[in-house]
Amino acid sequence: MPSSTRAATDRERLHAKPDPANPPVTGPSCADPGTFDLLGLAVTGTRTPVDVVHTLFAQPLVVLFSVVGVGMAVGRIPIGGISLGSSAVLFVGLVAGHFHLQPPGQVGGLGLALFVYCVGIGAGATLLTVLARDGSKLARLAVVIVASGAALAFALGRWFGLPGPLTGGIFAGALTSTPALAAAREAADMTAAQVAVGYGIAYPFGVIGVVLFVQLLPKVLGKDTQSLLEESDDATDLQPAVETVLVEVTNTNLHGKRIADSGISRFNACLVSRVLRDERLVPLHYADEFAPGQHLLVVGRPREIAIAIDYLGRKSDRPYVKDVENERRQLVVTDRALVGKSLRELAPLKNHGVIVTRITRHELTFVPNAETRLNNHDILLTVGEPQDLTAFATFVGHRTRAFDETDLMSLALGLTLGIIVGMAPFGLPGGAPLQLGMAGGPLIVGLALGHFGKVGGLVGYIPRGTRLALQELGLVLFLAEAGVQGGRDLVSTVMTFGAPLLLASAVVALVPLALGYLVARRLLGLDLLQTMGGICGGMTSTPALGAMTGRIDSNVPVVSYAAAYPVALILMTFLARSLVASLT
Repeated sequence: MPSSTRAATDRERLHAKPDPANPPVTGPSCADPGTFDLLGLAVTGTRTPVDVVHTLFAQPLVVLFSVVGVGMAVGRIPIGGISLGSSAVLFVGLVAGHFHLQPPGQVGGLGLALFVYCVGIGAGATLLTVLARDGSKLARLAVVIVASGAALAFALGRWFGLPGPLTGGIFAGALTSTPALAAAREAADMTAAQVAVGYGIAYPFGVIGVVLFVQLLPKVLGKDTQSLLEESDDATDLQPAVETVLVEVTNTNLHGKRIADSGISRFNACLVSRVLRDERLVPLHYADEFAPGQHLLVVGRPREIAIAIDYLGRKSDRPYVKDVENERRQLVVTDRALVGKSLRELAPLKNHGVIVTRITRHELTFVPNAETRLNNHDILLTVGEPQDLTAFATFVGHRTRAFDETDLMSLALGLTLGIIVGMAPFGLPGGAPLQLGMAGGPLIVGLALGHFGKVGGLVGYIPRGTRLALQELGLVLFLAEAGVQGGRDLVSTVMTFGAPLLLASAVVALVPLALGYLVARRLLGLDLLQTMGGICGGMTSTPALGAMTGRIDSNVPVVSYAAAYPVALILMTFLARSLVASLT
């Protein structure tokens, strides 16, 4: 259309008179509250603020994020020096459930799977070490906790005349075990509703009891976070300190020998990274040889460094300068062709002019030796000349984004595999088929991926920041749904069954905690971090584990939880069925 014609048409529209039969369409007017629509809520002049609130909280997503947000805010409020943290989401959920608010369906299952999968990824690297050392102790601790809980439930059920299904529900709820709940419901058959009632009453006691126990115990014992880490033998053994020491060469038998081929290269966790020249430490070269009075910078764990000093000569106090900005870089291994190859095969010093002084794998930093094999996403601390470091970065496939990059395909498929493993039934002699459930399956898959680093095409690596964020998100989603479900019929159920039900629930939830602590510390000799993690596993308490991991930067409680959890899970499932059968 020509511009002159378009302008004439616009003038006609501007001066045209309104047609009563076809009024113009206009947007909402703030001056007309009777037609204003806020986010599709149809807030008219006849609706009250209460109506608006009802409309908002009829939306499941509004309920979910309100419970999570308010819960996290409440969790930051210190009460007597203690704050509940993420666990406060559960309590806010109980209130929301009492008012019959409803979050989206299955969100708790999603959160639980995500939480335990990330927990497994983080703990997998140190699981076998703890199992080899303390696995039997943690298994025995789980047996003590579960067996004492079942015995108390049976005795109180008989004493108060509670029916078997109700007692089985109390046992499952007090020890926060969903698989035990399912087993008890199956055994109860026609009276399965009583199992749900007992579970609903006892579950808050179990969750709150264990959460408060692990929060209060260190304070009662006068222990802060740092002292817990220092007193834990496992915490120091699993994450040994790496030191650097300047050593003067006085061993005359070494003079003239190539440093890279010397006996020190065969030490388990110790190596030479730099040589002192003109009062400045420079990167070691493959051709460098030992010389009288030479000063070398040795990197390793304390015990290995002590051996190296005796081998080379003596510790030196000579001052030195080293360039850590240009001659040292962190590089991430992403070239899959290098995965599984040893440093002896790659010979980085001989072939590339750099030396790998440390490797960080699954948050554990260690000094490698010639037989150390690379894993995908290993973080290598390398020392060398700037141009050699740049070339070696290309060789290992380093990308800056790799430090913070998450393989979403591996995350999705790992969760899928974990859920499938949790759903798969497996049989034990003389019993019905069991399932690991939404907590057990993803946990086992996460532990496997975290330990091996890579299984098939699945990568067991999630950057620490991302993993902790996903772990926290999963936990609060799980707590929100669990709280809402537990709060729906809580008041009416208590009024119906009375004080004996509350007393039995409290005793079954709390006494095994105290007994487990005494056995772990006095008889099994576990340290405090192992004890608290083992108790969380024995009580199958995911919220309590979340409360611990949010406060203590150590994998010891997580690994202890993972060692005790499977034993407790299987034993609970059998005993829940037995309780229903014996008291029916």
